[in-house]
Amino acid sequence: MEFNSLDAQRDACEAYVASQKAEGWVVMRDRYDDGGVAGGTLDRPALKRLLQDIEDGLVDVIVVYEIDRLSRSLMDFAKLVEIFDRNQVTFVSVTQSFNTTTSMGRLTLNILLSFAQFEREVIGERIRDKFAASRKRGLWMGGHVPLGYDVVERRLIVNPAEAATVRMLFERFLAIGSATVLAKMLAAEGVRSKRGNLMDKGTLYKILNNRLYLGFAVHKGTAHDGQHEAIICQELWDKVHSILLESPRLRASHTRVQAPALLKGIVFTEAGTAMTPTSTKKGSRQYRYYVSTDLIRNRLTDEIAGPQRLPAGLVEEIVVGEIRRVIRAPEITARTVRAVQEARPDIKEATIITAMQGFDQLWEALFPAEQMRIVHLLVDRVTVGEGGVAVDLRHEGLGAVMQDLLSTRPMEACA
Repeated sequence: MEFNSLDAQRDACEAYVASQKAEGWVVMRDRYDDGGVAGGTLDRPALKRLLQDIEDGLVDVIVVYEIDRLSRSLMDFAKLVEIFDRNQVTFVSVTQSFNTTTSMGRLTLNILLSFAQFEREVIGERIRDKFAASRKRGLWMGGHVPLGYDVVERRLIVNPAEAATVRMLFERFLAIGSATVLAKMLAAEGVRSKRGNLMDKGTLYKILNNRLYLGFAVHKGTAHDGQHEAIICQELWDKVHSILLESPRLRASHTRVQAPALLKGIVFTEAGTAMTPTSTKKGSRQYRYYVSTDLIRNRLTDEIAGPQRLPAGLVEEIVVGEIRRVIRAPEITARTVRAVQEARPDIKEATIITAMQGFDQLWEALFPAEQMRIVHLLVDRVTVGEGGVAVDLRHEGLGAVMQDLLSTRPMEACA
């Protein structure tokens, strides 16, 4: 233990070189020290410099305190010895006297290296056992700190603000039932992960499946009682995971069925009859329609003409397309900029224009109920007739919509 520092080891090596002065040995001024870097790898800066100097013919003899200071891997050391032999370089250990140029020296070297590698593997096993034992005691053993906690003196402590976010994620997933829809909502609202990234579906799934939030410390799939406070109760966890057990396709179909009709209450026939959303199911597929109340109540007569039943997706696509077309019009853009800045002078003109140009991306990130609300702000009436679909827009509502979207959207994403 008295030779455990780099300086002490170098003193011993320099003393050995001095004892070989009669052989013409001289210590080089360059130091090849890799302090703090394990000997189990050849990817060490000083070792790389040494190997380059060997290739350049600047080194004749390598002196170390012990051979495991150079490498603890038998395979790596074989590569080093090959380089030494190719460049006629001799290897000497101060505490283990041998010469690599002789067969006996090579045998001794291989035996010593085998024990060095054995020691390295035993140390690795002890570390793994220590890690597993600490996990069984519920201790935090490092890594990326999960959302909802901070680390204080190697213990997980609840972060109240982040813990509220975690509970919100579980509760909203329970209400919505779709990670895809929830991820779009969270991205639109600017909700971020522990590392500061916008919440995506992958991160959301990791949070929803992390038993750490139940107060457990998990090691290789086995949960142990942790020494940290739980954020999620068992009842909420069970409800969320009863949904997660369903296939994503089945959950997606549930979400589509539950999604509100965009044009409910604002779509009419040419005769002024309201059209109501309805749906039918064939096999595993759900089909949505807008149907006139005349047809539903069997009030059709010869005077009533025009389509009485239309695919909901077709009509909604036409209406949303009309909204997108109007938003791209220069005069509408200018009017909207003025309206937003009158209410929110802090929002720059370039930010508003960029947001309007990226309306398609904003629209896709919104959840169905929010899309329906925006359509009702922008559309006064949709009339379906033999000549097609007529959309009456409220241009004055666009300013309020963009102001609303910019308020819920991360500002750096708008710039």
